[in-house]
Formats: sequence, C-alpha cells, structure tokens
Amino acid sequence: TIMQAQLHCFYLLTLYLTTGYGQEGMFSGPMKPMNFSVFEGQEPSQIIFQFKANPPAVTFKLTGETDGIFHIQPDGLLYHNGTLDRETRAVHKLEISALDAHGATVDGPVPITVEVKDINDNRPMFLQSKYEGSVRQNSRPGSSIGTLVARDMDEENTMNSVLEYRIVDQSPKSPTEGLFLVERYTGTFQLAKQSLKKQEAPQYHLTVEVSDKDFKTLCHVQINVIDINDQIPIFEKSDYGNLTLAEDIPVGSIILTIQATDADEPFTGSSKILYRITEGDSEGRLGIDTDPQTNAGYVMVKKPLDFETAAVHNIVFHAENPEPLVPGVKCNSSSSAKFTLIVTDVNEAPQFSQQVFQAKVSEDVAIGTKVGNVTAKDPEGLDISYSLRGDTRGWLKINHVTGEIFSAARLDREAASLYRVQVLATEVGGSSLSSTANFHLTLTDVNDNPPRLVKEYTGLFFCYPLKAPGSLIFEATDDDQQSFRGPQFTFSLGSESLQNDWEVSKINGTHARLSTKHTGFEEEIYNIPILINDGGRPPLEGAISLPGIILAVVFIRMKNKGKDNVESAQASEVKPLRN
Repeated sequence: TIMQAQLHCFYLLTLYLTTGYGQEGMFSGPMKPMNFSVFEGQEPSQIIFQFKANPPAVTFKLTGETDGIFHIQPDGLLYHNGTLDRETRAVHKLEISALDAHGATVDGPVPITVEVKDINDNRPMFLQSKYEGSVRQNSRPGSSIGTLVARDMDEENTMNSVLEYRIVDQSPKSPTEGLFLVERYTGTFQLAKQSLKKQEAPQYHLTVEVSDKDFKTLCHVQINVIDINDQIPIFEKSDYGNLTLAEDIPVGSIILTIQATDADEPFTGSSKILYRITEGDSEGRLGIDTDPQTNAGYVMVKKPLDFETAAVHNIVFHAENPEPLVPGVKCNSSSSAKFTLIVTDVNEAPQFSQQVFQAKVSEDVAIGTKVGNVTAKDPEGLDISYSLRGDTRGWLKINHVTGEIFSAARLDREAASLYRVQVLATEVGGSSLSSTANFHLTLTDVNDNPPRLVKEYTGLFFCYPLKAPGSLIFEATDDDQQSFRGPQFTFSLGSESLQNDWEVSKINGTHARLSTKHTGFEEEIYNIPILINDGGRPPLEGAISLPGIILAVVFIRMKNKGKDNVESAQASEVKPLRN
C-alpha cells in the first residue's frame, strides 16, 4: 500500500541518518557477510539493512547474539527494537539464513557483525567514597600525599573516558586556601603552598571533583597532619643508685622502675619510649618493659643472676622512640641513665654439665669395666660426692670422687637393653645440697642364648598302627637380638641311631618338620632329641627333645547286629598311653 511504501522510505531515511551506509554504500542487497556500526542509546525500531534472496527462498531466519534485540522480517528487513549498550556487549555476532516455504535452508547462513559505537553515557566514579591521607608537619611544598583513582565505563582512549580532577572545597581554610593540589589528569595529591603545623589544624577536609565532558562526581578527602619526632626522650634522673639482690631472685621479678618523658604528640611513635640496656649486661640477664600509658620502664630479671660470674653490674640504659628522629636532632646524655646492681651469694646445689649422660657397652663386658662417667660442679667450689639411685639390678657402681661408673655384676641385654639409673651429686660440707642427672646405659648384644622351642609341645601323638608315614611341625626361637631377616636356625637329629626311623627337615628359619620314615613302630612313647643351631658368632646349639610322641592304640569296632555290640564297641575305646 501507499502507507507501507511511505513507512519503508521513512525506515531507509532513518537508516541513512543513524547507522550510515552498509558495506556497499546501499541499504539493501543480496545475502553475504557484512559489517554494520550502530550508536548505543538510540531509540528502538531502527532499520539496519534489507537482505534480498532469490527463489525458492521466501523468508529469513536470524540467529546468534541477538540478545532479544535484533530481528529480521520475512522480507529480509534487519532491525533492532531495543536500546543497545556498548558496555554490555560491544559487538554482536549474528547469522542470517534464507529459507524456502518448507523451512529448509536454501542460502546461508552468512555472518553479520554489528559493532555498537560508544556515546558518553557513563558517569565517572571514584573507586572509594572517601580517601584518607597524611602529611608530616613541616613537610616541604610538593610533598606527595597520595593518588585519587576514578574510572569511566565509556570506551577507553576516547574523549568520552578522559577524566579531569580538581579541588572544589577546603576546610578549614586556615592558614590559607589552596594548601593542596591535585594533578589535573593523574589524580596525584600533594602539598601545594606551605608547610603545615599540627597545632594550627590537625586535619583538613577536601571535596574533590572528577569529570568527563558531560558528567561530574564528588568525593571526600581527609588529610591528617601528623607530628614529627623532633623531641628526644629525657630521663627524670640520670642515676638510680645501687640495688642489692640475692642471686636466687626468681626470674620475672621486677627490680626497678625507671621513667623518661617525651614532648612529642602523646600516644604516637614519636612519643612512645623504648628502653634498651647498652652496658653492664652482656649476658642478657635483665630486660625492660614499657608501660604503654605512662612510658614507665620496668626493669626485670630475664635470666638467673649468678654471683660467681659477676658480683657487680654497672648498668647503663638508653631511652629511644620507635619513630626515628628528624634529621638534625640527636639524642644526648639526657636520654641515658644508670644504676649499679650488686649480686649477693647464695649457696647453690651442684650443677651437672648435662641432664642426661649416655653410654654403650657390650653385654659381656667383664665385671669392673668402666662403662661411663658423669661430671658436675659446685658453684661455690665445694667438693662433690657422687652416688647412684635406682640401680634395681645392682649392675653398676660409681666412684664417689671422680663420677666414673663401672659394671658391678654380669650385664644381660635380654633382661634390659637400656638400663636407666639416676646419679646424685652432693656437695661435701656446706648445706650438703644435691642435684640429680640421668645415666642411660645401652647394652649391645652378644650371642649368649642357645635356641629353644617357642612353647612346650605336649600331647603329640600318632594313631597306632600307622597307615602311612606321619609328621609334625615345631617352632624354635632365640632370646638374642635378631637381624632384620629374623632367625636362621638349622635343625638335625640328636642321635645317629634315630636316622633309620626319623628325619628332620627345615621349613624356614624358625620352623622344622619331624617325620617318620616307615610305619613299623611299636605302641610306646618315643623321646626324640633334636639339635637346633643358631649360626651366630660364636654359633650356639640347643639340644631339645619332643616328649610325648605317643603311638596310641585306638580300637574302634565296626557296628554289628544288636544293641549290645554297639555298647561294647563304645566301651572298648582306649585313651592315649601315658608316661
């Protein structure tokens, strides 16, 4: 109709004004790969292009990243009916196919690319709603404070995303306005005009604006003026006199309180005081903790005092701040003080050179062999007498003067492979104080135990008469220390006269089999001696016998007619013979 033709011409005119030409500079054409550019933010129902197709194609199908915005009419008219957003999707990849009347594809699909062009539709935003920085008082103009950071979602490296920063307000305005400067394009913040003094204004509040060519955004910046460490700590007195302590004063005891003051801003790194001992305590026996509220220093005992090492300590300590002093300011003698620590003697128990003494000997050492020794000293230099405690087996004796330990009886690894006793060191004279240490004696093995059976084998029997040669299995063991492979015993008969009737065969390192060689044995008890050799150094052999191998008579009558025959058969069962 005339109205449809006019509307179609209007669409084409709109396409020309809003989207520009297609790939060939026209608004319609055959199906082929094409690229289009469309500005974001346009009103919906905008025509992009009209595709033509030859028969038998009668309609078109659109697929790909349509996002429900792009559509195609049956006559090939490609358009969008929603607002495009470059920040959501900058490029739409589409495909167009031509279909016949039955819906079958007769042409395509061909790729269509729609690039969404940027417009300035995003307001610049700061990454934080509030920024905080600090500047030291007396800092020079040009000192850096920090950097503000803002972002714009519009296309990068275009006029839509170019941002500018500026300060629009300063509070307070004393001593003058314009104390701070923000670099126009980078957001770098710095001190601009003059040095600041915390006494005049400890804090400044600024309003900063970031803008692109169409939008503006504000944020708050807080600048704190911080104190500089230009005052040294000063002790209330330079000499704390003499302090006399017994050497056994408990570790952790507070022995002295010292005090220095600092005129810098309270409760900052510039005014907090740390105390350090610089002379008179090379072994670190003392320490000083600071009260965080008052800056008082508590001198305490960190390690035991020792009269014998040093009876007098001339202690010098120094007061300092965790924050460094500004250039040109240095501590002097007012930041140091001293006191004299006098340590008095206390009778102390002897002290062993170590808490555990260890030694190792073979279990077969001769009685009277030296197996180890212990050493202790008395702090006051008194003589020491040594003695043993806990020698339950009576294996050891100690030289009371030298601390040498000797074997006093035959040692036995199988009874105790690690023998533990206590050693007492008692001062001779004085208060007879004593202290203890441990002596551990490890015994190494020698082959001094012959092999033996793991248990008593009783009740072993064969049924008489033997129908076929029989056998039984037995196991041996050894109380000596074994190698990682375990025992490797060898087995043999204890008498050559038994070889016609019996034989012994090894199964493995611990088990063997005793077998009969024939069936012609009498009904009696046989005691079979067997030799077991352990193969040790020197090899030991154990002679054992297997008693109770009974060829027992067992009569079991066959079932005959009548109840009496059955009862007679049951009564005739014979138990194994006994020794």
